[in-house]
Amino acid sequence: MRSAYRAAPLVLLTSVVLAGCSPASGDTGSADPKGASRAGSSGTAAGGGSSAGSIPVGAGPRTRYTVQEQPAAGSCHYRYKKGEPLPDPKCTPGATSPAVTQANLSSTICREGGYTKGIRPPVSVTSKEKRLNAASYGYEGSLSDAEYDHLISLQLGGDPNDPRNLWVQPPDPGHKPGTGVNNLKDPVETKLHTAVCDGRVTLTATQRAIATDWTTALESLGLG
Repeated sequence: MRSAYRAAPLVLLTSVVLAGCSPASGDTGSADPKGASRAGSSGTAAGGGSSAGSIPVGAGPRTRYTVQEQPAAGSCHYRYKKGEPLPDPKCTPGATSPAVTQANLSSTICREGGYTKGIRPPVSVTSKEKRLNAASYGYEGSLSDAEYDHLISLQLGGDPNDPRNLWVQPPDPGHKPGTGVNNLKDPVETKLHTAVCDGRVTLTATQRAIATDWTTALESLGLG
């Protein structure tokens, strides 16, 4: 009984030490916006399932898409670089599709005949999300002039309907109101897609570059 009695404090001390070395509960190394962390059928768990420095991974293509919950109204804030809009990284860090990897490029985003048309959510879903996301960002311009944009585009393996990968992108500087969507991000995405499929850059590096800052993505990868 004496040995058992003396062992108890040691066990308790060991437990305390181990507990002190464990990460705090729920600390994933990234802060998700209110609402986006509870993304219904996108399959993302609270906290986004991401670690510090990593891009969140979404659910990938679905056979049926549903409207995803968006960040709270007014909680997201645009950034601008040389007049070009950038999303709020807390609300829109980007999210990748688990269906697209470096190993299967030839059968996904680089395949002949295209890939994105068959995985794109329907307008009946994205039009509702677009209105909600406009409120998240406080966007008050014409929605017909703004694009509901995949930060990591579908042709770069971005997730089709994860709210962390979609944002209402305002039109470029000098855009004439009422003339529809026209922005400089689209040709950047096309050039990056070509570079990935040509093997000049890796998929992961490209996804990280465009999620960080689409205006400098080409330059940061040595493609500018």
